[in-house]
Amino acid sequence: MVADLERCVGCQTCSAACRHANHTSPGVQWRKVLDIEAGSYPDVARVFVPVGCQHCEDPPCMHVCPTTATRKRADGIVTVAYDLCIGCAYCDVACPYQARFKISRPRRAFGVATRDELLGDDARLRGVSQKCTFCSDRIDAGTARGLVPGLDPEATPACVNACIADALHFGDTEDPRSNVSQLLRDNTHFRMHEELGTTPGFYYLNAYRHRDARPVSGPVSGPDVEPRHQAHWDWKAAMNFMCGGSGAALAVVAVLLADPTLLAAGLLLTAAGLGVLFFKIGRPRRFLHVFRQPRRSWMSREAWAAAALFPLGAAYALSGWAVFAAATAAAAVAFLVCQGMILRCAKGIPVWRAASTAAVMVCTGCTEGIGLACLVHPAAYALAAAIALRGVAWLVFSIELQRAGVPVRSHAALRAVRPWLFWGGTVAPLLLLFAGWMLGWTPSTAAAAVGTPAMAAAAVITVAAGWLFKFTLVTRAAYHQGYALKHADTDIKPGWLRADTPRH
Repeated sequence: MVADLERCVGCQTCSAACRHANHTSPGVQWRKVLDIEAGSYPDVARVFVPVGCQHCEDPPCMHVCPTTATRKRADGIVTVAYDLCIGCAYCDVACPYQARFKISRPRRAFGVATRDELLGDDARLRGVSQKCTFCSDRIDAGTARGLVPGLDPEATPACVNACIADALHFGDTEDPRSNVSQLLRDNTHFRMHEELGTTPGFYYLNAYRHRDARPVSGPVSGPDVEPRHQAHWDWKAAMNFMCGGSGAALAVVAVLLADPTLLAAGLLLTAAGLGVLFFKIGRPRRFLHVFRQPRRSWMSREAWAAAALFPLGAAYALSGWAVFAAATAAAAVAFLVCQGMILRCAKGIPVWRAASTAAVMVCTGCTEGIGLACLVHPAAYALAAAIALRGVAWLVFSIELQRAGVPVRSHAALRAVRPWLFWGGTVAPLLLLFAGWMLGWTPSTAAAAVGTPAMAAAAVITVAAGWLFKFTLVTRAAYHQGYALKHADTDIKPGWLRADTPRH
């Protein structure tokens, strides 16, 4: 699809045509048009930008999907198999174009269902991911009759047919004689967020061919332009990273200490984190579909690691065999790594896709596991080293985000907890451990009445700080990529804190 930004007048006819053709629920816009204002009075400009699913050549939503529900057809159209989707919304946070929607219950714009809402009240769409399909049913029906998509209306997406300004075009870019190929040859153009490597199938013409047309420059504003907060990964998703990460790390420590009781506690904590997810996904009865895609999806790999961890841990606790101990530790480590990579591969959330995200999540989880173990087996030196290492990991993560640039609100959310993480999560537990050592704690007197309370307090604070970091990262700071325009080799990203912006 090609959108001519100079021709689009922002009439929203394409949005209305899409709603009518696909009977989407109120608040769900597979095709919408951004209204962007730029500059400062009197030097101002205005541009309308149609957005929606970009039907990427390398779609991140397909790679993260654990159930194989998201697929790419031979013609490049990305679709969703509603009968396979479990509603985990991983594709939503992986999509850099805010093109995914999930509706749990029917919506009514006026309180009473309209005819169009009744037509769109399809039970298959409840609790699962939905998105633009380029009206693939029209394309299939039209091509079966020998029609040409993009030229014949009956084989062309509804939004393109309805465009009153001839701003939207559709066709085959692999055919050099097609209408879209000619448009791309004759005009300068860009694709949104190309730097992410998704290779979108949606092009924007940005050649200003008329004297009264002006490029967008200067301060940018407009409704729905800035990055919005992701809507589906709430506290229940955060609980998986908090409890699951701590529990898996505790299981590793328990194996090293040969403590079956501690191992059981770690497995129970991990199970609690995973169990909460059962109430988060839109179609919980289909949860077994999560095992379908271990070749690509880290969420599917996490499920397989968990499926191995529990029986292996039980076998080790009952038998005490070394082979089960090693296998249990390996499964727990794999679970931790998968959790970190789940966030790392979510391209739609800038603060998650940092190169150090997986490492900082693993390091944070390990520190929590050691902290929990220290409530039973005091080990001040190990805990102090873990806290210090975690502090360095948090610092590296913060520096990387500042250099790369992040949404302003993501930066504000992380900045708000930074003092708590530094003073409360790093300095305070280290001071408590030092105080316990000064008051008489030594490795040979681990159960001393004076030293043990200091270590217990340090351990609790350490775990609480790790959970605060994870909760903030998964929920509070999780803003989408937003939208961007390209002009004169410069990306204009409304609502972004760029790498060269002063920070306080």
